[in-house]
Amino acid sequence: MLRPGYSYYNAEDSYNMSNTPIFLQGRGRGQGRGMVQGRERGQVPGHMPSWSHGPARPAQKAGQRGKENQSSVKLAEKRFEAVSAEHQEAVRRLISANEDYESSSEEDEDEDMQNNTDILNSMLETFSGNAGGDPLSDLGRTHDFLLNSFKSTSNVCLICIESIKKNEAIWSCEGCYCLFHIQCIQKWVKDGVYQQTALSEENFPKRDLPWFCPKCRYEYKQSQCPSKYLCFCGKEEDPKFDPWLVPHSCGQTCGRPLKPDCGHECLLLCHPGPCPPCPKTIKVTCYCGKQSPQIKRCGTREWSCGQHCAKPLHCGHHKCKVPCHKGECPSCPEVSSQSCQCGGQKSVRPCASPKWQCTRVCGKNLSCGVHICEVVCHPSGLQHDCPRAGERMCPCGKTKVSLPCTEDVPTCGDTCGKMLECEQHECTQRCHAGPCGMCRQMSLKTCRCSLRKKEVPCCKEYLCETKCTKIKDCGKHPCKRKCCDGNCPPCEQQCNKALGCRNHKCSSRCHTGPCYPCPLVVDIRCFCNSTSITVPCGRERVTKPPRCSVPCKIPPDCHHPFRQRHRCHFGMCPPCRQICDKALPGCTHACPFICHSAVLTKIQEKVQRAGPWEPKPKAKLETIEHPCAPCTVPISVTCLGKHETTHVECSKVGPYSCKRLCGRQLLCGNHICQRECHEVLAVEDKQMAGQNCAKCEEPCTKPRPTDCSHECLQPCHPDDCQPCHQMIRMRCHCKLVLQHIECHQWSSANEKERQKLKACVSRCPKYLSCGHQCMSLCHPGDCPDVGKCNEKSKIRCKCKRKKKDVLCSEVQAGKAALDCDETCKLQWEKQKKIEEDARKCQEEEEKKKHQEELEEYERKMKGRKRKPRKQKSVEETVPAWKKYGKIVIPAVLTVVLGLFVYYLLAI
Repeated sequence: MLRPGYSYYNAEDSYNMSNTPIFLQGRGRGQGRGMVQGRERGQVPGHMPSWSHGPARPAQKAGQRGKENQSSVKLAEKRFEAVSAEHQEAVRRLISANEDYESSSEEDEDEDMQNNTDILNSMLETFSGNAGGDPLSDLGRTHDFLLNSFKSTSNVCLICIESIKKNEAIWSCEGCYCLFHIQCIQKWVKDGVYQQTALSEENFPKRDLPWFCPKCRYEYKQSQCPSKYLCFCGKEEDPKFDPWLVPHSCGQTCGRPLKPDCGHECLLLCHPGPCPPCPKTIKVTCYCGKQSPQIKRCGTREWSCGQHCAKPLHCGHHKCKVPCHKGECPSCPEVSSQSCQCGGQKSVRPCASPKWQCTRVCGKNLSCGVHICEVVCHPSGLQHDCPRAGERMCPCGKTKVSLPCTEDVPTCGDTCGKMLECEQHECTQRCHAGPCGMCRQMSLKTCRCSLRKKEVPCCKEYLCETKCTKIKDCGKHPCKRKCCDGNCPPCEQQCNKALGCRNHKCSSRCHTGPCYPCPLVVDIRCFCNSTSITVPCGRERVTKPPRCSVPCKIPPDCHHPFRQRHRCHFGMCPPCRQICDKALPGCTHACPFICHSAVLTKIQEKVQRAGPWEPKPKAKLETIEHPCAPCTVPISVTCLGKHETTHVECSKVGPYSCKRLCGRQLLCGNHICQRECHEVLAVEDKQMAGQNCAKCEEPCTKPRPTDCSHECLQPCHPDDCQPCHQMIRMRCHCKLVLQHIECHQWSSANEKERQKLKACVSRCPKYLSCGHQCMSLCHPGDCPDVGKCNEKSKIRCKCKRKKKDVLCSEVQAGKAALDCDETCKLQWEKQKKIEEDARKCQEEEEKKKHQEELEEYERKMKGRKRKPRKQKSVEETVPAWKKYGKIVIPAVLTVVLGLFVYYLLAI
């Protein structure tokens, strides 16, 4: 939810600073305390700043300040746009990462299946070109690795428990061919070796410590730590992803020596997993060598002919009856009667074990004739010499004596002198039979940890009570063994670290380095438990359930007996798309719309909250049964007035009006029924009006005579109208008199008669162009020609001194004229001279005035300068609200704005 006033920047739209919150339009770190849209810091709208009452500042500084404010606003806009762009880019990266991380959808898997098959077939072209047969059956384990390389959910890094994308750098183990991120395996090697070498160099001297594969424990040397991203065959570094090749492959022929070593190289394109068996063909014989050589693939060169081997067995009596086989022949399975070693008994035994012993003691006399042989069943060729015959030594080994075998050798009486168990002192007893006792001599011994010394019996080990403080091989727990010799025993505690799966703890003995990945696997099942896939432990949280093809078994929640067939799924079943087909009320039709018996509807409860601090009520999803819509099957229906027949929905069938006029002829014969379409009663003709039609109340509408604009005063009638006697008012031709004329006289008169009716007996009030009134009576059209005017008119000469009365017609014809005489000429010259004298006098006055102004200016410029008077400064007392307004008013506005924003957020 976005806060009020916030707006995320869209790179496609231009950013408008007016939409930016006020606290983002400031400068510097204190956003909101700088310039805000042309207002000075601390200025309240509607008030002048406090410095406006002081001395005026230069206009140049004010202009600079305005430029700085504009530049700061632009800088804030640029910063905000840059941060918004970074946020948008981060959102895009996160979305793209989540899209890449998620498993492919079912539609994508179906589309990519054909593409993967084409890539696999192109890889097998060189492999299957040497011999016939199905190449897929000859690939062995390589086929499974190739199929898994195309699936995004099959390749999982066991170190970080994340999917391995097709364009990420990987490393493949040589033992199990498992894939890991190259960064993860480098960290695995680094952490394990670092924790081992970080221990005491006294007990762990520097050496080439090995590291092991996290899955199969395959051992590698320290120098084999991967440092480059190579393809599977190792020919290309940093292979680029090609959608037409196997991921992480260079597309070249593998070329690695095949195993077992046959001298050939792998012909498959660069591939994951082990190389397939050699596809070359050679001629080889069977195991027993009886059959002639046949052509076989080099990878399956060993073959059996199926006949009996017939090689002599180790018993020397029988031959091998096993079918042609590899290696040495098995033991002889036959049985025979065989004698024991002494030859006293016989028994039927397996031919493969001819030597056996019976339980009888030999019992023959030895060479001395006194003792007997006590050996159990031995070969008959064994000599029976008495072991007590000849010279024998005393118990201490210093004296030799010859005695009969029936007598024991006595002690010699000398000191024993044998080395005791301590290997430092000799036995001090006299020659004696049996073992020597323990050494009882006292000696100064050093304890096992070499920290203390003490005299103790030589036969006892001296151990001090000092506890070892060294760290065990796990690198975590101290030894704490008493009198430790430095070779601390291995740590016996359990590791109990959380594994990468986050479900189990490490059950191994406490160790150094990172724990091995969880070896367990988890079965992810579909909703009906019919289909399952196995994934590494910890991967079940991000792996989609398998795609199950079993139909969904959830019973329908609508009125239909069964659901539409769809596959097993999680969550709610899709809405029923079957036709409702319920019987509609009031008709015989069925509902043709999609099933609406169980519609998932979002319901928002309208609850009055006590205040903005209470959360909004959550919307609920409920399954509601909606009623069937009204029947929409079209039915032919005729309107009440029989005007039209139309198709109406079945649910709306009934008597209806077409909203047209009835249109039947009334009795007056001039008008039609103006009622809306209705049922007509008591009439047989379809054109004439019925009893219930409207009565004619209209006035007469027959056409009137020409130029008669009055209506007939009679009601609607079938015969002709009477003459119109209404008076028409109109002005006469001269527009002075208002004439009243009967309408029928005016409409029936011709043009001349109308001119006569309209004229009055007064003189025409119009004036001619000469300025005199027209002499004719009221008449239409223009007045007579000006040349016939007989009124008197005065004319003057050019100087306007002489005048004369003449007829107007002569003046208009240009026949009347009056010329000036000598007196007029003398008067004109006198007037011209007076005007010239006046002009010259005015020019002299203007020159005199200019000269006086020039002298006054020079006088002022030559005078001494006066000092400016000192102006008395008046101290002005500043009111308290102006003095502290810059601090109090912004604080109050900030509090009010914060409460308003909180209220908006709570809503």
